[in-house]
Amino acid sequence: MGGETAKPKAVSAEYPIRAPAPVGKRITHIYKERITQFYSTGQWEKQNLLAMMYEGVASGPPHVQLSTWAAPGLSRPTFEEAMAGTYKPTSVGQSFGPSWATHWFKVVLRIPADLKDKEHLEFQWDANNEGMVWTDDGKPLQGLTGGGERVEWIIPSSFRDGKEHVIYIEMACNSMFGNPAGGDTIQPPDPNKSFQLVKADICAVNLDARQLWIDTWIIGDAAREFPEDSWEQHKALNVVTDVINAYVLGDKDSIKRCRKIAQDYIGSNVDSSKVYDSGLQSQVFGIGHCHIDTCWLWPWAETKRKVARSWSNQCDLMDRYPELNFACSQAQQYKWLKTLYPYAFDRVKQKVKERRFHPIGGSWVEHDTNMPSGESLVRQFLYGQRFFESNFGERCRTFWLPDTFGYSSQLPQVCRLAGMDRFLTQKLSWNNINNFPHTTFNWVSLDGSQVMCHMPPAETYTSEAEFGDVRRSVTQHKSMDQDHTSLLVFGKGDGGGGPTWQHIEKLRRCRGISDQVGLLPRVHLGNTVDDFFDKLQEKADTLVTWYGELYFELHRGTYTTQANNKRNNRQSEFMLRELELLATVASLKYSSYKYPKPEFDEMWEAVLLCQFHDCLPGSAIEMCYDDSDELYAKVFDMGKDIYKNIYKAFGVTAPDPTTGVGEHTVLNTLPWNRKEIVQFSSGKIGVACGSGLFGSVKPFKTSATKAVTVEEVGEGVFVMQNDQLTVRVEDGNVTSLFDRRMKRELIPQGEKANQLVIFDDKPLYWQAWDVEVYHLDTRKVLPYGKTKILEDKDHRVSVVTEATISDKSRIQTVLSLSAALEGQQSYVECTAQVTWYETMKFLKVEFPVDIRNTEASYETQYGIVKRPTHYNTTWDMAKFEVCCHKFADLSEHGYGVSILNDSKYGFATCGNLMRLSLLRSPKAPDAHADMGKHTIRWAILPHEGDLSAATVRAGYNFNHRMKVVPVTKTLDVSALKTRPVELKGDDSLILDCVKRGEDDEDVSHDTSIPRRKGRSVIVRLYESLGGRSTGKITTIWDVKKVSKTNILEDDGEQVEIDSDGSFSVTLKPFEVATYRLQL
Repeated sequence: MGGETAKPKAVSAEYPIRAPAPVGKRITHIYKERITQFYSTGQWEKQNLLAMMYEGVASGPPHVQLSTWAAPGLSRPTFEEAMAGTYKPTSVGQSFGPSWATHWFKVVLRIPADLKDKEHLEFQWDANNEGMVWTDDGKPLQGLTGGGERVEWIIPSSFRDGKEHVIYIEMACNSMFGNPAGGDTIQPPDPNKSFQLVKADICAVNLDARQLWIDTWIIGDAAREFPEDSWEQHKALNVVTDVINAYVLGDKDSIKRCRKIAQDYIGSNVDSSKVYDSGLQSQVFGIGHCHIDTCWLWPWAETKRKVARSWSNQCDLMDRYPELNFACSQAQQYKWLKTLYPYAFDRVKQKVKERRFHPIGGSWVEHDTNMPSGESLVRQFLYGQRFFESNFGERCRTFWLPDTFGYSSQLPQVCRLAGMDRFLTQKLSWNNINNFPHTTFNWVSLDGSQVMCHMPPAETYTSEAEFGDVRRSVTQHKSMDQDHTSLLVFGKGDGGGGPTWQHIEKLRRCRGISDQVGLLPRVHLGNTVDDFFDKLQEKADTLVTWYGELYFELHRGTYTTQANNKRNNRQSEFMLRELELLATVASLKYSSYKYPKPEFDEMWEAVLLCQFHDCLPGSAIEMCYDDSDELYAKVFDMGKDIYKNIYKAFGVTAPDPTTGVGEHTVLNTLPWNRKEIVQFSSGKIGVACGSGLFGSVKPFKTSATKAVTVEEVGEGVFVMQNDQLTVRVEDGNVTSLFDRRMKRELIPQGEKANQLVIFDDKPLYWQAWDVEVYHLDTRKVLPYGKTKILEDKDHRVSVVTEATISDKSRIQTVLSLSAALEGQQSYVECTAQVTWYETMKFLKVEFPVDIRNTEASYETQYGIVKRPTHYNTTWDMAKFEVCCHKFADLSEHGYGVSILNDSKYGFATCGNLMRLSLLRSPKAPDAHADMGKHTIRWAILPHEGDLSAATVRAGYNFNHRMKVVPVTKTLDVSALKTRPVELKGDDSLILDCVKRGEDDEDVSHDTSIPRRKGRSVIVRLYESLGGRSTGKITTIWDVKKVSKTNILEDDGEQVEIDSDGSFSVTLKPFEVATYRLQL
């Protein structure tokens, strides 16, 4: 050891003794700032890379000849109609309008001799608005976005013959985000916008220069975004600097040399899909997507064109980029394409066959999930999945809902019943109070059903495929300890368009960097969303869980905005429920009556469309509500016609009660016995008892002691009383509500219930969407005027009070108490007539109650959601405004109070203060949202015991009054006196739907799905209170077999039936169960 002499290593070049010259350290930020100068417009564009982007440009006649025809008014004519128009010459520089108008252009192209042999020719059209390129024989080819985005159409080689060739361009006078005024996207549309045609050129593109632009862009991103303590960042800056230095204006070969330099960082395969063939493990999986809001800042009519433009773009891109896979949801949009653009639909179908274009989501539209009823959620999936199966041969496995304002606690169960076990969303990344803690997790429903949920960590569903998006797909991933992979959803969205060639080129280079240099997560294109979830499913049992609703901590105002639209939704849901039951009975009883399946489909599709996540929530422009009002009016008119035909089959005349009590019956389609006081237009009063489908009406018995009384006990102080309740009203407010049976006062001393309050409502930005926590600081009590007695009748008493809201707005409230009926819990009902012309105000009504609980209960689809009444944590406080359906309840052991409503969805419970949200007045994107007259009903329902079926049933009853029907000689009593389907057992079980089977041979009109022999009835029930429940179903029909099905009506296990066709049911807490009764 020691003493050895090591031979010195030979050095190839002698290290100089003297320094030849000073060498300084690069000033990094200056070199970074220089990068975009290389490819940006502005003072350098005639010297930088842009100066060599084109090898030639031809403009104007004889090479580009333009003529135009303006569609009349704001019509959107078909191609055939447009061809009948008279075209007049026009030119670049002309402007076209107004907003929402359509102009058609005949474009005659003749390629000049000096361009016909160039490598790549494009026709570039930019009118700063959306458009569609059509062939001269009427085939839609590709969408155009305008404003510098997607302005190019690749000229086919057949046009290079020196002859004239004709295409047409359909111009839509709107931008991708409609026509907002003043440059703010969500402002109401400006009806008088015009759009200037700034470009209509034949361009010979230097593809090397275009590719170098993308090379430099992405390497520049690496130089800017990689940490400066990494060698990868320094290498990126060195390479991009060398590229810029090597560029020589006018020297084509210098561009090739620059691209060669770039390969040192991005690799040599970025010009093709081979870049993805390295076989190295990827972390990020890119999927093309085009989120098209079915309506938002534009009407449905424009969405139909957006779909055709956007999806044609994707078919075109797939032909050029074999790695592109594209996922798109919303069966409604596919149906529009199929109906209006059959050529484009056939292109989509071909790409679906090639496994490149992927229908996804399984629902009719990307719907709101807070406010639709449980049955509406079922129909979203029933109609969506059936459309996909009918047209593409497959159903969807992934529920795709990236942009909805919160997610109902029952969605996982409904998804599983619709054949979907995966869920993708993103919106919770917008939370403005708490940061949602997971990216990938198992989401668990009220009943215990689960779906795998993934929220792309790039936190966007409209990614521009930036270097930073790829990087954030890992750096913002919150579930890396379970799984490190993620989806990157890229493509122009909201207004449509989808991925661009730039997106795909950028991702190729991102992959090249990962393989060549590293540090950037490795992105992969070529897989599907299902491929991603298939791999994820291998780790499903290790994923964390999230139980209950995915509450969105933003956009809470959407529970209230556009009140009329929400009322129409509630009423149409109840109408369809009743009509399907009655039509089922009629179709099975009378051979002359045919179940109106085509009409029901049209009605349901309309209601489902109106549940789109910017329509039902109230966050669209005024034009959208003009459209939805028209559509709902049609639904209600169709409903009237169906009622008329059903009544005719039953031998019933239409409800028009004008005569005496004994000549009437009542229609009760709810699945329990009901007893209600009814009043005829003749003034007579009856007690309706609905024990079967049709019930009796008995005279209301009067006695010396009135069943309900009202008395003025002091100036402006009134007491209403029946056998159960004593109500004290002072100047419109309820100052005492005393339960006579329980000897309990509900209103805390000194407090006032039914008190109207108003708040300033100025959110941080999203007017129609948001109400912010600070609005609670601006509470003002609306003073009532004088109260007076409105009615003092044997069956009901009422007091009326008016309140002035402002010099433009007022409200009249009528508080009513009816005679107590045996076996029925009484409630205090309020009917409000509101004239509302406010600006950024929020009207609510408050109910302080002498009840104590740290949780309140709110009805949701198929169950109850419990939410805190305190602000212990920011998670609790974030729920200062929540969604409920027909009731909210605050109960302590042994007693409680429910607040019923007939059309409202916004609620809050803070301590013992319950608060129902009534009206908002945002001014964007609809300047007239909720302006006008409103009728609103609510009720205070005290109850003995905890929240029970009494409240659940009262919610149904309050929203669906029994119909009084005249008795005639033709009335078929035998068919109607018995309830057609009866559910006995635990009263928490709710029979919610009775309808005919979708594929029954006498019902179905879809020839693409096999029909079933015979006739069947579908019944759907659910457990409403959260406990295991049992019951028995009996029917009036000859039932041969009963099968439990999913909500798509696929038969599952056979159910044992008794000799009379009845069968037993057992449901877990909050379970939804569907059965087919084969007759």
